[in-house]
Amino acid sequence: MKDKICLGIIEYGLLGLLIFGPLPAASVYEWSILVIQIVVVIMTAAYVLMTQKPQNNEFLGQASKWPKYLFIGFFVFLFIQILPLPKFLIRMFSPGAYNYQKVYSVDFAGLDFLSFSIIPSYTFQRALELLTYFLLGFLVFKTITRRRQIIRIFNVLIGLGVFEAFYGLFELYNRNPRILFYRKVYNLDSVTGTFVNRNHLSGYLEMIIPLAIGLVIARIGLFAASNLTWRERIVRFSERGLATNLLVFFGIILMSIAVIFSRSRSGVFVLVFIFILFFGLTTIYFGIYALRKKWVKNFLRAAFFLIIFISLYVGIDATLERFSLDKLLQEGRPTYWANTLRTFAAYPLFGTGLGTFGALYPNLEGGEEGVSVLVHAHNDYLEYLSELGIIGFGLLLGGILFMAVVSFLVWRVRRHPEVKGMALGGIVSLIGILVHSVTDFNLHIPANMVLFAVVLPLTMVIAFYKRGATPLEIK
Repeated sequence: MKDKICLGIIEYGLLGLLIFGPLPAASVYEWSILVIQIVVVIMTAAYVLMTQKPQNNEFLGQASKWPKYLFIGFFVFLFIQILPLPKFLIRMFSPGAYNYQKVYSVDFAGLDFLSFSIIPSYTFQRALELLTYFLLGFLVFKTITRRRQIIRIFNVLIGLGVFEAFYGLFELYNRNPRILFYRKVYNLDSVTGTFVNRNHLSGYLEMIIPLAIGLVIARIGLFAASNLTWRERIVRFSERGLATNLLVFFGIILMSIAVIFSRSRSGVFVLVFIFILFFGLTTIYFGIYALRKKWVKNFLRAAFFLIIFISLYVGIDATLERFSLDKLLQEGRPTYWANTLRTFAAYPLFGTGLGTFGALYPNLEGGEEGVSVLVHAHNDYLEYLSELGIIGFGLLLGGILFMAVVSFLVWRVRRHPEVKGMALGGIVSLIGILVHSVTDFNLHIPANMVLFAVVLPLTMVIAFYKRGATPLEIK
C-alpha cells in the first residue's frame, strides 16, 4: 500500500510539473522555480521510501551506466567549482579566475582561498536548479516502466502543446494581450502562448510536435498489417480510435502553425527540419514495412502541406521578412558568440562558474550601452562552455549525447511498430531542441528544461521498452 501511494505521488507529481511548468510565464520567476524544486524533492523522497521499487529492463540498466558516471562526475565538478581552494591552485589551473578575483575582490591580499567560480553563490544556486532537473529525469528513468504511464505522458504533453498554440493564437488577435497571469509587453506581433519569448515557445512546441507525430505513427503501425483486407484495416483503424487519431493530427497542425506565427526564425527552420527528419528516418528504417511506410509518408505529407497551405492563406509575410539579410545583420548574436568564445579562451579548463555568464558579460564590451541587459549568450552550448570549461561541458554534453545516441542505435533495430513510432518521436524531439539551442537559450528556461529532462530519459525508456519480448508481450 505504501509503495502504491509513493508511486502515485511520483506519477501525479510528474504530470503536475509538466502542466505547471509553462503556465507562470514558463516558470522563469524564482518562486516558480522553487515550486518545481519542492515538488521534485517530495517525489524523490517518495521514491526513497518505496520498499519495492519499479524494475528497469536489464538492457536499459546496462546502457545507463556510462551516463550515470558522466552525470555524477558533472556534479562533482560543480562542487569543485565552488569549493574554496588555496590561491596557488586557482592561479595554476585557472589564471582567468585568479585575475578576476584580484581585480574585483575587496580584500584580495587577505584571502587565503579562492574558488574556480568567480561568483560561487551564483554557481551554487544554478547547480541546485540543475540538480532538480536531473533528479526529475532520474525519477522518469526509474519509475516509468509501463505502457500506460508512457501513453499518459504523451497525451498530457500533446494537450499542453495544443493549449499553448491555441492560447497564443487567441492572444495574438486580442486587443489587450496577456500571458495568462500577466500583461503581455513584449513580442506583441508574435504568438508566445504563456511564454515571454517567442523563441522559447517555439522550442517548447518543437519538443512536443515530434512526440505527437511519433504517437500517430505508432497508432498507424498497429493496423498496418499486410495480410488484412481494406475493410479489416478500416475496422481496426476505427477500433484503435479514429477520433483520437484525427484530434492528434489536427493538434500537430495547430502547434505547427503557432510555431510559424511565433515569427521565430530558428523555430520555423527547426519545424521544417523535423518533417525532413521524419521523412528521411521513416524512409530508411521503415523500408521493410512497405504498407506501413506508405501510411506514415502519406500522413507526413498531408500534415506538412496542410500547414503550408493554412499559413500561406492566413499570411506569413512578417515571419518570412525576419529571414531577410538586413534583419539578420542587425542582430547582435555573432558579437555575443565571439565574446563568449573569448571568455572560454580565458577560462578554458574550469570555466567562470555555472550561472555567472550574465554577471561577467558586461565586462567583455567595456560597459557599452545595452550590454548589461544581456543575461544569456543566445547559444546554450557556448554559454555552458564558457561557464563550465571544457571539463564540465564535456561531462554534461557527453551524458546527454550518450543517452540520445544509444536510444537511436537501439531504436534502429526494434521491430514493434508502437515502440518504433514513439521512440522515433522522442529522438526527433531531442534533435530538434538541440539544434535550436545553437541560436538561443531554450535550455536555460525552466519550463523547457523540465520538458527536456522528461523527454530525454523517456525516449531511452521507450527505446528499450521490453526489449527481447514478443510484440504480444508489449502492453
